[in-house]
Amino acid sequence: MKTLLHSSTLAIAIVTALLAAVPSFTAMAATPPAATAAQGAASRMVQGSAGRVLATLDSRRAEFKANPAALNQFIKSEFTRSFDSDYAARLVLGVHGRGAAPADVADFSAAMADNLTARYGTALLEFNTRLQVKVTSETPLPGNRGVRVSTQMLRQGGAPILVDYLLRNVNGQWKLFDVMVEGISYVQAFKTQFAAPLAQTSIRQVAADLRAGRMQASTAPGKKSK
Repeated sequence: MKTLLHSSTLAIAIVTALLAAVPSFTAMAATPPAATAAQGAASRMVQGSAGRVLATLDSRRAEFKANPAALNQFIKSEFTRSFDSDYAARLVLGVHGRGAAPADVADFSAAMADNLTARYGTALLEFNTRLQVKVTSETPLPGNRGVRVSTQMLRQGGAPILVDYLLRNVNGQWKLFDVMVEGISYVQAFKTQFAAPLAQTSIRQVAADLRAGRMQASTAPGKKSK
């Protein structure tokens, strides 16, 4: 049960992180921010974006249910706005991304986001648990790589969910590049999953397989690609 909870929570957290750092359970209505630790710009970005996207999901819920294409477009627009997709993709690719053409990295990143959106996007509309986002700390990452914004997702009738967001400053804007739910990293989960396929074929072919549905991006820890 705990593994299932981690898997499903990470799945939704990743998709919603692509939506600008929304946590793992969407709300029927956006709730006021919980009391937070002293916030820096990165923390404000996480919490402000969460409120904006939760409010949009609430106000456009009926529209998104009737028109999945509109939901997908919303996800893509927020993804572009708040996620450092190419940097995250290079972390997922690891050694297989060394020397890779920027176009191939961007293609892989877009294919993975499209695959996740297709699998989990509509789940954003199904959860009705009210939540609050409580920022507990903001700490620098080693090597001046950015910051970690640690949060608790406070939900009615359940224990808090610990979600950490890793961000780096890109041309004066804080951008997400990883999300960790209860210690499980999106980057590491996908890096493990795609290691074998990338060792056997090209980045562009893996991207094509993701788009064609021959391979699925999975958030289950340790699960291999099909």
